[in-house]
Amino acid sequence: MFKGRPLMRYFLLVGGTCLLFGLFYSIFSPVSISVINSCFESASMHAGSQLKSSQEATSEPDNSKKLTWRPVNQDLALPQGLHYEQPHLLRPRRGDVLTVTPWLAPIVWEGTFDPVIIDNIYKPLNLTIATTVFAVGKYTRFLRDFLESAEKHYMVDFKVHYYIFTDQPTEVPSVNLAPGREVSVIQVPKFNRWQEISLRRMEIIQTAIEERIHKEADYIYCLDVDMKFHNRWGPEVLGSLVGAIHPWFYEFEREHFTYERRPSSKAYIPKDQGEFYYMGCVFGGRVEEVHKLTKKCREHLEVDKTSEMEAAWQEESHLNWYFLYNKPTKLLSPEYLWDELKGRTPQEIRLIRFAAVIKNKAEVRENV
Repeated sequence: MFKGRPLMRYFLLVGGTCLLFGLFYSIFSPVSISVINSCFESASMHAGSQLKSSQEATSEPDNSKKLTWRPVNQDLALPQGLHYEQPHLLRPRRGDVLTVTPWLAPIVWEGTFDPVIIDNIYKPLNLTIATTVFAVGKYTRFLRDFLESAEKHYMVDFKVHYYIFTDQPTEVPSVNLAPGREVSVIQVPKFNRWQEISLRRMEIIQTAIEERIHKEADYIYCLDVDMKFHNRWGPEVLGSLVGAIHPWFYEFEREHFTYERRPSSKAYIPKDQGEFYYMGCVFGGRVEEVHKLTKKCREHLEVDKTSEMEAAWQEESHLNWYFLYNKPTKLLSPEYLWDELKGRTPQEIRLIRFAAVIKNKAEVRENV
């Protein structure tokens, strides 16, 4: 067709080649391929996520009750015109003890807070503090001192609702309560072993939260009954999730803590882990957070029971596991749960606020 015109043939050949190459590149370019691949990846990820969600829903069905929680005003609003001592950044009031954890949770000691500021922040919030105690068997004898001392020192000027779990409702003493404070008595069975009371406590508190406390309180503190208040135990303890450091272990290295050390238990903690040893007689916080704690500990206790396991210190062992992996937002120093058996008070304990009374444990436990 183009005979005698070699130059023209050459240009047409080159042009056609370029045209074909451009068409091929536009169709099969890396951009197009990457888009196609991303579509397949997106589809496969979507399918995978659906499969994963389906598997999770199948393996861990959520049978828990859908609870609604009372909203809590957490603004640290201070009334105008209040007079108080000025803090100084370079003059800490406590230099002899640890006052903040490595995860930046405060540790409450005498001298680390100003009660004037704390009271004026929290008292106007109209909070209700649920307080649970167990008085089973001979432990009912401690109720009067617990309640009467609480009315003098515990959350004074706050609304407090005591929930007393007992097998002997008629043994609950009548105590004069300040306005806005009340007692509810909830009957529980008397167990064959004192350890069983400890093992069942998490379950009973969880149930009480689900049935009524979530509607009636903003915070909840779970305390032992064989104790007595000696000084202020106020709103400085309020926090989302609160644990208390054991008075017998706060000077120890963690390998000496009495954690559950058997890997077969759900409360197992290795010797190279853990910051503090928490005592089971005091824990609390927002009702929602304590519900999570009691629910998880109950589940772990039940798993151990199916394996015929009992953790070294029953629910206290599981509480320590929970606080290891779900850090408390505030810690209470041993001032808040002292033990009178320790005798002479060391210099770092400037004020005993709440302490276990001296007693014959073998006698009051009945079924040791």
